[in-house]
Amino acid sequence: MGVLYYAEYLHLFERARNEYTRQYGMSYSVVEQRGIFLPVREAQCRYRAPARYDDLLYVRAGVGEWKRASLRFVYEIRDQDKTQILAEGMTQHAFVDRDGRPVAVPSWFRETFVK
Repeated sequence: MGVLYYAEYLHLFERARNEYTRQYGMSYSVVEQRGIFLPVREAQCRYRAPARYDDLLYVRAGVGEWKRASLRFVYEIRDQDKTQILAEGMTQHAFVDRDGRPVAVPSWFRETFVK
């Protein structure tokens, strides 16, 4: 159909989230080395206009909400000129230990993003 496959938007969200955390000086591999994992509990995407193959896109990610043991990232995908929103969404992540048990958001993690 000449448009970006619907599930690919979640991949764009993931790439934007990883780049966002890197910009704050934290990589996901470091988070895992510290024994914390962030599985996705919920994902949502609202498609507003189609992205087409070979379009250059602007993807923005940010922290939308902190809870005791979870975090919500929010996303916005725009066209190259940033004039039209193509999609927006969110992913909700739990904080769990190596055994998959929920843990409170570590202070070192929160402090990375709240300065």
